[in-house]
Amino acid sequence: MRRRAREAPLRTAFKTSTLCVVIACAVLAAPACRRARYGEDDTSKAHVGIVFDIGGKDDRSFNAAAWAGVKCAETGTLPDGKTSCGKPALGIVLRDVEPGTPNAIEPAMRAFAERGYDLVIGVGFAQAPIMQVVARDYPNIRFAIIDGVVLQDDGKTPMPNVAGLLFKEHEGSYLVGMLAAKTSRTGTVGFVGGMDIPLIRRFEKGYEEGARAVNPRVQVLQNYVGVTDAAWNNPGKGKELSLAQMDKGADVIFAAAGNSGLGAFDAVEQAGRQNGRATHFVIGVDSNQNAVKPGYVLTSMVKRVDNAVYDIVKEVVDGKFAGGFHVFGLESEGVGYVIDQYNRDLIPPDAIAAVEEARKKIMSGDIKVTDAMAQ
Repeated sequence: MRRRAREAPLRTAFKTSTLCVVIACAVLAAPACRRARYGEDDTSKAHVGIVFDIGGKDDRSFNAAAWAGVKCAETGTLPDGKTSCGKPALGIVLRDVEPGTPNAIEPAMRAFAERGYDLVIGVGFAQAPIMQVVARDYPNIRFAIIDGVVLQDDGKTPMPNVAGLLFKEHEGSYLVGMLAAKTSRTGTVGFVGGMDIPLIRRFEKGYEEGARAVNPRVQVLQNYVGVTDAAWNNPGKGKELSLAQMDKGADVIFAAAGNSGLGAFDAVEQAGRQNGRATHFVIGVDSNQNAVKPGYVLTSMVKRVDNAVYDIVKEVVDGKFAGGFHVFGLESEGVGYVIDQYNRDLIPPDAIAAVEEARKKIMSGDIKVTDAMAQ
């Protein structure tokens, strides 16, 4: 893919072998930027830049899934560089920025756009207002935002150069809610959300409805880590809230809290085992987190952010990019739950059969899961 002539003097910034965008590093004052060695840029390839949220790409959740998607597009492997992702490499040049603070996001995004990148990806709804401004300033640059919508000034029409990658989280949450209620011995389950926003309320509502479909009298406890971006990166608070719910009887906790959710994993592990089986379980989110604490993770409600990211990169490489809404649900395997070697012995076959039946009914429309964001 032919690069724009105006990029040349700016591209030299990357020849200093830095992972971080120069402008972002200036804002972050160095330590928050993680550096890695790269060779010369190949100007014949599509260039993709991704800006993570403050949780960073190693959060083993939402950001990690996005990272897996772009690495698959770059190398055909998972981020470990060895395991195949099951899809072909797309021959791209990839750069990423992990902003240590929210105020570093816009400079990073602008730096990619100024360099004429073919696609700039923002991770998380919180970047939507920033992307709206940057995308307006760079109408010929393609952008994609995960879990966000970027509209024109009329507040209704999607910006033509921005793809919003959206998921039906309530559908997947309904299924793991069923598994939580079927597993619970106390009749009380918990939900720990990150930032208290409509998107996470969507997880909570779907989870509650799934649990009540199994046990109409189930008690669903819910707490949120906070109301700012910092709520995604506070595992200590996540653990504190989880332990409090456990004290109230919750023996299965669904953590939809980014890096903060890892505190819930620590909490259930702390409760220990009885007769070889965990007394409390956590449900992971976004990525497959079953292996984080084997035996303590009942399942994971996965959002195939990796697939969505790979697909949008492929659209750009193939010259088929389309702005607007890209929605991923059960029917497209955009959301779901995971059964693997780490949790197969935790969930009986009859429970899986019931959840699979519900999955089919949701897809057919026989079960309608409430979308809290649409209310």
